[in-house]
Amino acid sequence: MLDVPTLTGVRRPTVTIERADELSAYRSLRRDVFVAEQGLFAGSDLDERDEDPRTVVLVARDREGRVVGGVRLGPATDGPDLGWWTGGRLAVAPAWRGVSGRADRTVGERGAVGGRGAGGERGAGGVGAGGVGAALVRAACAYAENAGVLRFDATVQPRAATMFRRLGWDTVGPVTVAGRPHVLMRWPIGRIAALVAATKSDLGALLTGLAPGGAGWVGDDGAPVPGSDLIAACDAILPSMVERDPEWAGWCGVLVNVNDLSAMGAAPVGLLDALGARDAEHAARVLAGVKAAAAAYGVPILGGHTQLGVPAALAVTALGSAPAPVRGGGGKPGHEVRLTVDLGGGWRPGHTGRQWDSTSFRAPADLRAMSSFVAAYRPAAAKDVSMAGIAGTLGMLAEASGCRAVLDVAAVPRPDGATMSDWLTCFPGFGMLTATDAGTGAPTAGPATSAVCGELVEGSGVTLRWPDGELTEVIASGVTGLGATPTEEKR
Repeated sequence: MLDVPTLTGVRRPTVTIERADELSAYRSLRRDVFVAEQGLFAGSDLDERDEDPRTVVLVARDREGRVVGGVRLGPATDGPDLGWWTGGRLAVAPAWRGVSGRADRTVGERGAVGGRGAGGERGAGGVGAGGVGAALVRAACAYAENAGVLRFDATVQPRAATMFRRLGWDTVGPVTVAGRPHVLMRWPIGRIAALVAATKSDLGALLTGLAPGGAGWVGDDGAPVPGSDLIAACDAILPSMVERDPEWAGWCGVLVNVNDLSAMGAAPVGLLDALGARDAEHAARVLAGVKAAAAAYGVPILGGHTQLGVPAALAVTALGSAPAPVRGGGGKPGHEVRLTVDLGGGWRPGHTGRQWDSTSFRAPADLRAMSSFVAAYRPAAAKDVSMAGIAGTLGMLAEASGCRAVLDVAAVPRPDGATMSDWLTCFPGFGMLTATDAGTGAPTAGPATSAVCGELVEGSGVTLRWPDGELTEVIASGVTGLGATPTEEKR
């Protein structure tokens, strides 16, 4: 809610929360609270996290600019940032404990830090749910989520646990810190679940009577044409992308359909496109992308339909050949999950965090090697990574297989230029999830990287497994509502 008097300068906020570059005042406050007042540490409360350059400190300043509170947050492990952060050393000056002054929303390195919740630990010095400590906690949560964090923990003193619960944190369990009882709390981050809900959750209800579940093909990337070896696939491109990035939209129209055929072990034999455009110039740009991709993948364009003077739209249908198609729902408990993905390239301009371009620069031989690897590898189940991202697509494979998927975060192949949160929720260009018996050898897929990064187990949904063995659920149950492939068909 906007505070108009504050915005117009009539009334200033009580405190302002911002990222701190100079840390002496915050560290002095910490020493007063945790060493002198609470006796949690002898001499100094500084540790290795203070030396980590990735650690972020948020401070609350009063109207005169004095630091009256602070909290730190950052990656929980050394090495690559896996998207697991901890919040800690939440301290508030005695005069500001329980003070319910307003906190101004400020902008941190990667965006707003005055959002809906946050992290801390080891006590806030008795602050209430509406005070400076709570504002710092909310700011830390918003900062962490904006930085692409998927797991955000804090160890807090029991007297602070009530505040954290009121702010929306979940209680994980008791722990001991500095020889004293604490509570491990976790901030619920729903980015993966929200993406799945927005892109796939309505499919089951919408497709009632249309999905060929009785034939044993549930949630697959293409559909076998009865009485033939043909596989048919069809994908539409987001109209906004067709409008803003027409050549890329044309390229992706071919790419996603070839990926769909590839997931079923099918060799592409032809394409049809249906294009709507405001004028001939715009249509030509879209078709240029379609033709470039078709040539790169070696797939002929058989025909299509073009309409001018209408809003931008593109849909491509692909036909492929597969005498023995691979199912998306062929997995079973005990199968290992493998991700085979092209880590080359980078974010498509204008689509950072959502679309990774690993294909537009690849040589035709590399593209064809990747698109044919499922046919050669013959896994029990395969799904190409769609707009639901790696986690959401794994959820679809698990759902169709009647299983739950466990994804080892540290084992997921990932490029240096992507956060784990973005990588697990983006369209990666070429990415294929497969399920096979444990110990099956690694496939050959051109320039793509392949790694075992999880397994299928009894149950439903998707769980992330972290380096400390902790499991966090990101998808509670089925993704599409289409259900599992019938058991008799899987056999």
